[in-house]
Amino acid sequence: MPLQQSIDLALDANIGEGGLPQAALDEALGLVGQAMKRLAEDDASGRLPLLHMPRTTDDLASIREAAAFLRDDATDVVFLGTGGSSLGGQTLAQLRDYAVPGAGRFTESPRIHFLDNLDPVTFDRILHKLPLSSTKFVSISKSGGTGETLMQTIAVLTALEKAGLSAHPKDVFLGLSEPRKDGGRNALRDLLEPEGVRFLEHHTGIGGRYSVLTNVGLLPAAVLGLDIAAIRQGAADAYEPFLSGAAAKDAPAALGAALNVAMARDGKGITVAMAYADRLERFTRWWVQLWAESIGKEGHGTQPVAAIGPVDQHSQLQLYLAGPNDKLFTVMTTGVAGKGPLMDEKLAKRAGEPGFGGKHIGDLVAAQGRATADTLARNGRPTRQIHVEALDERAVGELLMHFMLETILAGYAMGVDPFDQPAVEEGKILAKQYLAQG
Repeated sequence: MPLQQSIDLALDANIGEGGLPQAALDEALGLVGQAMKRLAEDDASGRLPLLHMPRTTDDLASIREAAAFLRDDATDVVFLGTGGSSLGGQTLAQLRDYAVPGAGRFTESPRIHFLDNLDPVTFDRILHKLPLSSTKFVSISKSGGTGETLMQTIAVLTALEKAGLSAHPKDVFLGLSEPRKDGGRNALRDLLEPEGVRFLEHHTGIGGRYSVLTNVGLLPAAVLGLDIAAIRQGAADAYEPFLSGAAAKDAPAALGAALNVAMARDGKGITVAMAYADRLERFTRWWVQLWAESIGKEGHGTQPVAAIGPVDQHSQLQLYLAGPNDKLFTVMTTGVAGKGPLMDEKLAKRAGEPGFGGKHIGDLVAAQGRATADTLARNGRPTRQIHVEALDERAVGELLMHFMLETILAGYAMGVDPFDQPAVEEGKILAKQYLAQG
């Protein structure tokens, strides 16, 4: 079943004061409609290769071959990379319990690790605990010049040498970076190619935070045995309304973009994604980077906030209901009703909750997701609902493409470039200066 989206609980006709007037939504739909024309031109001209990825299949064999190399005789596979080079892969890996509280420690071999944040204590401990003789590594940087990834890679090469292992770096490493430009430098290639390490090519026309449908995101998925063709098919499902000429109100990603644009124009400066599924936790983190780095420019943008239900009901919901009414909410649910352990009726009565008897854990989670959306709406908090019945490869592929399209269209409609990130360069330059100063 495809992604289902409803914005009914975001409109003032349904929730009263605090909701969005239909006229404001219609105005935003007009802006997004113009953005859709630009998107169609991007597709036809090839300016935006991301739009072609859902229909691309000729690279899947090479991704599977690289995954087979990484799995061969490996107990652990470590992905070195930060931001967009990591979060997409983590999102897909959660379908195989990566970083799922409690469940992740029981995953089958090879265990997968994403070292995306540079922390000296963490990295040192991991290098000492990993069985280096049976661990393989992938270093990912589109430009090849990401400082964090270069330091991680140097540290791993040094650790392998100190361990005195017989394996050569080319036997345990893969690189993933764009080709050298006109013979210029690519620091990651300069570091690894002299060791004979093979490189997969990062798509030159797709930036890190949009790269989840390329080998950047699909390689970890393939290592874990996920159906990478189904991920692409799900992405194609999200893009199909655009290819068929649907109006903005009838294309889910375009409608979502219009809702966000209208809410931003209406003074809602924060947008919250609350997903009622452990296996969407990294998805919400991936979305935070996608939205913040793409939309936050020239005084435009809204602050993305990630939340997971039902646990964050106990930490954030009080503020959302009784604090400033300056947020748009997206409550994401999956088809969990009837799933999970069944509650014994006698024990439920003993606990003072007879209503739990004969119910599954999933029944409560489903009820909580619905109740949160309705409670927000009853308190005048505009809320969008997104539901996917089965959280599988195709569904996650559709979610990923939906939110990438939504982000691009919102950027176009707001008049910002959703593909660059010029403001972050200053901090990178200063960090290198301070490092040199000791």
